[in-house]
Amino acid sequence: MEGAGPVTDGKGLTLDDLPVRDELRGKSPYGAPQLDVPVQLNTNENPYPLPEPLVARIAERVAEAARGLNRYPDRDAVELRTELARYLSRTGGHPVATENVWAANGSNEVIQQLLQTFGGPGRTAIGFEPSYSMHGLIARGTGTGWISGPRNEDFTIDVAAAEKAIAENRPDVVFITSPNNPTGTAVEAETVLALYEAAQAAKPSLVVVDEAYVEFSHRDSLLPLIEGRPHLVVSRTMSKAFGAAGLRLGYLAAHPAVVDAVQLVRLPYHLSAVTQATALAALEHTDTLLGYVEQLKRERDRLVTELRTAGYEVTESDANFVQFGRFEDSHTAWQRILDRGVLVRDNGVPGWLRVTAGTPTENDAFLDAVRQLKKEQRA
Repeated sequence: MEGAGPVTDGKGLTLDDLPVRDELRGKSPYGAPQLDVPVQLNTNENPYPLPEPLVARIAERVAEAARGLNRYPDRDAVELRTELARYLSRTGGHPVATENVWAANGSNEVIQQLLQTFGGPGRTAIGFEPSYSMHGLIARGTGTGWISGPRNEDFTIDVAAAEKAIAENRPDVVFITSPNNPTGTAVEAETVLALYEAAQAAKPSLVVVDEAYVEFSHRDSLLPLIEGRPHLVVSRTMSKAFGAAGLRLGYLAAHPAVVDAVQLVRLPYHLSAVTQATALAALEHTDTLLGYVEQLKRERDRLVTELRTAGYEVTESDANFVQFGRFEDSHTAWQRILDRGVLVRDNGVPGWLRVTAGTPTENDAFLDAVRQLKKEQRA
């Protein structure tokens, strides 16, 4: 009936009253507060809108795709995977072919498909926390047991402790995030190799290197490590460096057998024709978009310098965000920054906050806010 409200027959029924799986009880959905403030630097988005020539090209590509929307899209996204392979080969330091690449709706769906294929009930995955919280959330959502592995005080991975955790727990999937979210720290190739060897000795296991922010790094991609290592996967996204968070396009590079395996669980025609067309248009403008990345890297480095000058501790960052502290009460500090019209992320790491690198004007507003906060703390 037009204008009807939601169904409410349950008389006070809540989520806790529903027969949801036990491992989902008491959990909260992933998300960051979206508040209407002048400066929003909390979700690691690229602050630069897509350039007009790219917007025009997207419109052209989508118009072409629209003429065939009565048909299903290419279920294997061959053209898109070919162009992604070309991009990786040019920028990742290692040649890959179409059969090495798979694409899905954001890197989160890539991770979900990997866990559906290699994890699941009776299997486990390990990540080294604090790290990207969606790894654990998707693990639980796929019925995969989640193990929280150790990090050092400086947020780098404690290799010896991680090797021990892998040997003791024998996980089916190992997550390594580089650069790491929320800390921004990159992982040495030697660390990945050590954990890969430990994982193969224990099970063997699939090792997933999440490189969502790698284009912002001071270091080279870990992509070349997939050569000769069939159980190593590198996942990427177009949300960050390509400034296309609204597109929802993620992808992986791995041995062709891994690509074949994830297709066992992918939904039919999971990437729409419009998504594929939009991503292809963006890949035509790679050089322009990576030029914005260089601007953001300079701004990220400026934030690191200015925060340290202001008296804050700052974690070394290879991402488009910076973790800074330390605060006796990080949530109170978050609120005081918000009171000045700047939204940053209270990322759940005790004593720390995270700020996304924005435009120079946005970053200036943030720096003014945290300098004033520091003055109040010293008063």
